[in-house]
Amino acid sequence: MKITEIETLRTDEFSNVLWVRIHTDAGVIGLGETFYGAEAVEAHIHNTLATRLLGKDPLRIEAHARELVNLPMAQSSTGAEYRAASAIDIALWDLFGKVCNQPVHQMLGGLCHDKVRVYNTCAGYGYVRSNKIKPVDTWNLSTVEGPYEDLKGFMTDAGALAESLLEQGISGMKIWPFDPAAIENNGTFITAEQMKRAVEPFEKIRKAVGDRMEIMVEFHCLWNLPSAKKIAKVLEAYSPTWYEDPIRMNSPGALAELSASTDVWICASETLGSRFPYKDMLEAGAVQVVMTDLCWTGGLTEGRKIAALADTYHRPYAPHDCTGPVGFVAAIHSSLSNPNTLIQESVRSFYTGWYKELVTTMPRIENGYVLPMEGPGLGTELLPQVFERPDLHVRRSAL
Repeated sequence: MKITEIETLRTDEFSNVLWVRIHTDAGVIGLGETFYGAEAVEAHIHNTLATRLLGKDPLRIEAHARELVNLPMAQSSTGAEYRAASAIDIALWDLFGKVCNQPVHQMLGGLCHDKVRVYNTCAGYGYVRSNKIKPVDTWNLSTVEGPYEDLKGFMTDAGALAESLLEQGISGMKIWPFDPAAIENNGTFITAEQMKRAVEPFEKIRKAVGDRMEIMVEFHCLWNLPSAKKIAKVLEAYSPTWYEDPIRMNSPGALAELSASTDVWICASETLGSRFPYKDMLEAGAVQVVMTDLCWTGGLTEGRKIAALADTYHRPYAPHDCTGPVGFVAAIHSSLSNPNTLIQESVRSFYTGWYKELVTTMPRIENGYVLPMEGPGLGTELLPQVFERPDLHVRRSAL
């Protein structure tokens, strides 16, 4: 079997999402995905990576994973090169499962869990739909209406939001009320008034539901170390589960200092590319929860190595999702097939909303748990109407 064509697809409406379809002479097609900078990733796939893949055996996944980042500009990053390699890798695993008529989690070694608990990232329907990737700019609070405008919910009535989630069996929620202050002050300091305003959602959650809800705190790498330590100390009174990306993830020593200053777990990080920076963070004792985004860090191949590395250091694994539907599905296969998985991120405004406009099958989430996907490969495909969209851009490289 040979790779005969590499096809990329993106739309104007969902401009951050890029899909990759790997075609073979056996008629089997693998589907992959990445997120952010879709046009740049598209160009790299066709201008650089296509020549490395066309005519090759698609089942040599490990060899391809190494070759696709065997470039001077693709070393331990989440740049366009790594995002391109990630999308291709996910597509190759989808193809592998289809060839063997097994789901991807089986190809990765089989189920370690019958189901995995999910938490809800409290984004809204318009979150990250635009090309504005600076936090707060991406919020788009008023663009789309629906029952799960959870970003507005946590900023205005976090207690009611927590109650709504618990009614669905979801006992974990992630919020980021410190972002406005970080943007306003460039992450250099936080005023007493800003601190009081940002802490309000935590107060409302604990008052409404007590300790029945776990609270994950997202900081989007926006703070300097002294400010992050100050915020961390204040939030300890509300018993959050973890602090995610409190500072830029480029200094294991600085992150270790923060970790030593608080009893709350440090979670890192969707921003890390490949297993190598994770090794540095783990060696420094800086991280308690290992998070990966498979669309950015090297796909399922690199993701399982990072999960195994975390397990070596007795750390739990918690895949990221706040991107696209195929990446979400890939993360679920990864979660279910790794023994040290703690919890899976999910966004109910996405998986009940725009994800369903794009793919045939969404994972089943019941009573706060996600269940295994069924069918060969990833278990989902692009909907036929995606190929008929007037805003669709398709590019192909073929033998």
